[in-house]
Amino acid sequence: MSRYKITIEYDGTPFHGWQRQDGFDTIQQRLEGAIFPIAQARVTMYGSGRTDAGVHALGQVAHFDLAEDFDCFRLQECMNAHLADVPIAVLSIEKTSGDFDSRFSALERTYLYKILNRRSKPAIDINRAWHIVQNLDENKMHSAAQHLVGNHDFSSFRAAGCQSKSPVKTLNSISIRRCADLIFIEVAARSFLYRQVRNIVGSLCLVGGNRWTEQNLIEAFLSKDRTLAGQTAPPYGLYFVGVKY
Repeated sequence: MSRYKITIEYDGTPFHGWQRQDGFDTIQQRLEGAIFPIAQARVTMYGSGRTDAGVHALGQVAHFDLAEDFDCFRLQECMNAHLADVPIAVLSIEKTSGDFDSRFSALERTYLYKILNRRSKPAIDINRAWHIVQNLDENKMHSAAQHLVGNHDFSSFRAAGCQSKSPVKTLNSISIRRCADLIFIEVAARSFLYRQVRNIVGSLCLVGGNRWTEQNLIEAFLSKDRTLAGQTAPPYGLYFVGVKY
């Protein structure tokens, strides 16, 4: 039995998220279907993180096992050929040790949230950035965001339906920068609560739009009450950037 590590890029717009679901088109199902023609066996693709419907990935990582030993380049070429009609690309495949687990071996995951901050509607970034007309102050957002770094109870940014045993997570870093009309919010942690990043972004935008002060964010955070924090940012601005092992 050989174990393989695969890195994937995808546009999440037409898919119902990562996880296999009956009656829905998902990333996991597409990848498993693309490997069947060459492997002639049903495989299970184990992802490093489950992205929601509409969320994109620049460097999603997964692992799978095959009874036979296959050339990695041949596997990659075959899978990409069978994914040609959908916005999924296999960036690399490599053999790895049998104890490697794309999810549990991860030391850090990084997400990027992209905001298009201008009056005019998006033409290029449709379904790839959250369009906000009101001017946002990225410096205020960055300053406020630093209060979230570290080991904390993130109940205020935890969505209903979260299956994590504890709301306590360690946020390694969060940075916010602007490039012309685009604002980039990059967040890194070993693991995240369900929709944690999108809920944090929704609250930071209140600060950036001068509807909240930095102190308001701190108070909402410390309240551990989801109803007192900002809205959930839409999924299409979120990108799974990559994983460190």
